Amino acid sequence: MALAIKFEDMIARGEVRDYAEIARLGFVTRARLTQIMNLLLLAPEIQEAILIQAGIPDFMTTGETKLRRLTTIADWGQQKIAAKRIGFEIVVDGPRGKAF
Repeated sequence: MALAIKFEDMIARGEVRDYAEIARLGFVTRARLTQIMNLLLLAPEIQEAILIQAGIPDFMTTGETKLRRLTTIADWGQQKIAAKRIGFEIVVDGPRGKAF
């Protein structure tokens, strides 16, 4: 998740031209880079939980594959429902209390 955010920022600042250049520099395939960048399609609450690792269940040792499946769901509300189904818990304290 952090890599996806960093790479997006590098492109926005003009440090690199595109994802293909990042893939070449990182010695990964463009397909793998696409998998990483698709994490940006996750709902903000899911992204936050990943970054602070509060929402990743202990049993999800290979959680990235399951998370990648969530990126195919366009609706963030549906993503969060699907995330709950696979055991992903997201608790966000906000001005109105806890959400999700």
